[in-house]
Amino acid sequence: GPPLALIMTHIHRGILKYVYNFLSSAGAKYGVGFWKPGSGIIHQIILENYAYPGVMLIGTDSHTPNGGGLGAICIGVGGADAVDVMAGIPWELKCPKVIGVKLTGSLSGWTSPKDVILKVAGILTVKGGTGAIVEYHGPGVDSISCTGMATICNMGAEIGATTSVFPYNHRMRTYLEKTGRGQIAALADEYSDLLVPDEGCEYDQIIELNLDELKPHINGPFTPDLAHPVSKVGAVAEKNGWPLDVKVGLIGSCTNSSYEDMGRAASLAKQALDKGLKCKAQFTVTPGSEQIRATIERDGYAKTFRDVGGVVLANACGPCIGQWDRRDVKKGEKNTIVTSFNRNFTARNDANPATHAFVTSPEIVTALAIAGTLNFNPETDYLTAPNGEKFKLEPPTGDELPSKDFDPGQDTYQHPPADGTSLKVDVNPQSNRLQLLEPFDKWSGNDLEDMQVLIKVKGKCTTDHISAAGPWLKFRGHLDNISNNMLIGAVNSENDAINKIKNHLNGEYGGVPDVARHYKANGVSWVVVGDDNYGEGSSREHAALEPRHLGGRAIIVKSFARIHETNLKKQGLLPLTFSNSSDYDKIRPDDKISIRGLKTFTPGKPLAAVVKHSDGTEETLELNHSFNETQIEWFRAGSALNRMKSLQH
Repeated sequence: GPPLALIMTHIHRGILKYVYNFLSSAGAKYGVGFWKPGSGIIHQIILENYAYPGVMLIGTDSHTPNGGGLGAICIGVGGADAVDVMAGIPWELKCPKVIGVKLTGSLSGWTSPKDVILKVAGILTVKGGTGAIVEYHGPGVDSISCTGMATICNMGAEIGATTSVFPYNHRMRTYLEKTGRGQIAALADEYSDLLVPDEGCEYDQIIELNLDELKPHINGPFTPDLAHPVSKVGAVAEKNGWPLDVKVGLIGSCTNSSYEDMGRAASLAKQALDKGLKCKAQFTVTPGSEQIRATIERDGYAKTFRDVGGVVLANACGPCIGQWDRRDVKKGEKNTIVTSFNRNFTARNDANPATHAFVTSPEIVTALAIAGTLNFNPETDYLTAPNGEKFKLEPPTGDELPSKDFDPGQDTYQHPPADGTSLKVDVNPQSNRLQLLEPFDKWSGNDLEDMQVLIKVKGKCTTDHISAAGPWLKFRGHLDNISNNMLIGAVNSENDAINKIKNHLNGEYGGVPDVARHYKANGVSWVVVGDDNYGEGSSREHAALEPRHLGGRAIIVKSFARIHETNLKKQGLLPLTFSNSSDYDKIRPDDKISIRGLKTFTPGKPLAAVVKHSDGTEETLELNHSFNETQIEWFRAGSALNRMKSLQH
């Protein structure tokens, strides 16, 4: 198949035609296939067409590990990493540890594959899987469908894991056969002993889960690792003042949009309809691919969702990444939504920081959308039909795979031409959505002196805080325009405000991108200071491109999320960590920082930060880094792309 970097990562019908012309023409020129608008979400396209047991893939999205549901080692990386591989340059990764999750018992009733990862997220937290592969094993594995395993691996990104993987089994074989890959299934059967854990293998950490005892979970709000059993979340919400009324239930996304997911959710919707009930909350359904959309239309699931009050959206990421023009609440209005998505960071889905978003299975989302309240446990609580009859929902049921095989729907794949060398890549020079990149400047050869602290970030700072999604995604191909969202979601430690920092050249307060642009125009380099797990979340390369473009030189934090740290290195920035995390407290918002030791920059050797305070005092702090020799060459050249170009001459 084609290199994955040129398959559409996120499909949005609203993007102007010339963006698609650019992607289509680039694919044709360089001999790779192009999935046209409407194809679906990249992770589902890969599961249905490309992943297979034993393959190693990298993809430019943090939920690339979705392919682990087919026994594949699929790892999310920054776009620059994918460019390297496409250009024939080796991709490297520090050897991860292995966390084993042993599954016993079997899933049944209201418990779903989603509950496995929701429980694991509660155990490991959003950074407990960092630097590790999570390997699921044990007799409980066979009770989980192939797409259910993909759901678990997909959301492993939420614990910071390098990737997650399941051993090859008959559920994978059946899925391969149903998706037209019977020959691969036969080959996997032949070598199945190589696609399961080695006998006597040891793990760096072991977690044991008895699926017989696992209960439905719901995680949130504001972070995907705050785990609650569904039976207790209502009481916890009342205690914490979280709104109990569920305003919207949303199912689908790359995490939970399989045929099985849709069938089990539809079985609950049908039970409600049979009793004369519709959803009390708004209800949306996002098919993960054109194949799923066409199949649930054919088999009646889509009609059931519409009849119960739902809206079936396009085959796209949609509200999961902020593509939601929400009208039912005003910005700043406290409210609760429940989703089967993977992330629930502040303002991610609807740009409203007061929205309390909870992550759970499609089945629980559907039940809570019908009931209209968080304070509803479908295992024990009753609903009231219009005629006054009290009834309980029966546990959800649904076929793992369609009995009539999948309906492929529209053919949205553009095959590459036999020879595209004479073709031109189509870039409209008037576009405000496309802009050709210009090379970043090289390292000067000297230490970085007297850099202004642009912002000292307080608390959680994900890539959504650094480079917001939603309406900004239309500028992904235009670095200067999308840079207007840089760090607009981060909390300023000076005043606990968002997007309000002091410009130390004129004394006025302004938005983060505006102040950064003013510094750059006046030749002032700057640094960002951050907290723990900086850059958690989507592998959004713009979160590294933007600070480099606007004059940033270093990002100094307590700790980094893996993908973001690499992305920063790729763009010629210095991602550095305090040797003593308490040194974070020594930085003042109006400090100037010099980075010393760059002339002897070597792997494993700390750098020094000389911090000059406005009162005339200064102190020296030790900064650690994880650069290797190759990555130091990126820094010296100004970026990995610059280095790649220099090696070609």
